[in-house]
Amino acid sequence: MNSENNNQAGKANGRHQKTPSVLPAGSSEVKANQKKQNRKNQNRKNQKRRPVAPNIYGAIDLGTNNCRLLVAQQTSSGFKVLDSFSRVVRLGEGLGKTGALSKDAIDRTIEALDICVSKIKRRGVTHMRNVATQACREASNCDAFIERVEKEVRIKLHIIDPMEEARLAVLGCKALLEKKYSRAIVFDIGGGSTELIWVKLCRGGLPEIIDWTSIPFGVVNLSEKYGTHEKISDGKYKEMKQSILNSVAAFVEKNDMQAHTDQGKVQLLGTSGTITTLTAMHLGLETYDRNQVDGARVSSVHIRALCQKLSVLNYDERLALRGIGADRADLVVAGCAILESIMDLWPIDEIRVADRGIREGMLLDMMESHRPLQKNRQNNKQRSRNKKRSRNKKVRKDQKQEAAQ
Repeated sequence: MNSENNNQAGKANGRHQKTPSVLPAGSSEVKANQKKQNRKNQNRKNQKRRPVAPNIYGAIDLGTNNCRLLVAQQTSSGFKVLDSFSRVVRLGEGLGKTGALSKDAIDRTIEALDICVSKIKRRGVTHMRNVATQACREASNCDAFIERVEKEVRIKLHIIDPMEEARLAVLGCKALLEKKYSRAIVFDIGGGSTELIWVKLCRGGLPEIIDWTSIPFGVVNLSEKYGTHEKISDGKYKEMKQSILNSVAAFVEKNDMQAHTDQGKVQLLGTSGTITTLTAMHLGLETYDRNQVDGARVSSVHIRALCQKLSVLNYDERLALRGIGADRADLVVAGCAILESIMDLWPIDEIRVADRGIREGMLLDMMESHRPLQKNRQNNKQRSRNKKRSRNKKVRKDQKQEAAQ
């Protein structure tokens, strides 16, 4: 039966089936519809990134190795970065031997903080938080350093304890914690210490810190102790790893972490220069690209193989490899030893990589405290009351008119 007879049969049965018309793929109407849809999608993205308040937030994280700044404005989906800065200052250089911050290290840091302040002023920052971590917690001349920063740079640095450092790191990385897991291990390999955080993922994916530990081993102090500029012996590399394992053993046993790991319910998430550098190398990036690294999932097997490869090279051989810069080439072996120890303790197949952490945590923390939620609720209640009054007024007016008639 041909299509005409089909249509006639359909009419006879009281249901006419119209053959749908299909526009050619390259027609002007299809192109116009596609452009319209693209505009809608872009408008949705712009709506999410549109500032919800005029406040500009700034966060400085001064660590043992790096000085970092982030300036952002709050949006409905998080925040929009307006400016950023990161520089290796090696504030903790020589700290393990002398117990004090050196003059050269302080001078480098003051110079970097000056740049941060100029960016803060240019961006019109309205809310600011500046923190310092392990190097300042440990240094005997920290008070003098803080006073000099306040006098010369005109900002106040607050030294935070390891617990606050852990909280901010988790807060900054919470968007990368996956709901399919019930627990997570967040690690942050710093210059002077390494933070390990045991996290429970509650309903809605909100993280709750169950326990944490901070061990006094980072890429700077371990590199200075073992001299990783030259090729390090296998025995020294194993010694570094063992020192990490010994420091963390009680923490692992206390929280019965192995039971959860064996059940496959634990996510391993890393935030630090070590894991981001190794990820960039694994991806074969010629130059570092945060968009490809942040949020990446990498195989623990591949990362371990890369660690073992780097551990037997000297500084010049490491520097010749693609994806590693001069600032990381002399520190990466110590970072590899720490990271391999973490993978030994928790043999999880995949690592989620975060190029974010304390700075982002500080920004989100400040934005949450200034969120105009209560004000919006009050405004909504007031609008509701005004509408109700207006309706009641109209009803009374109608009633008077009816009575007059």
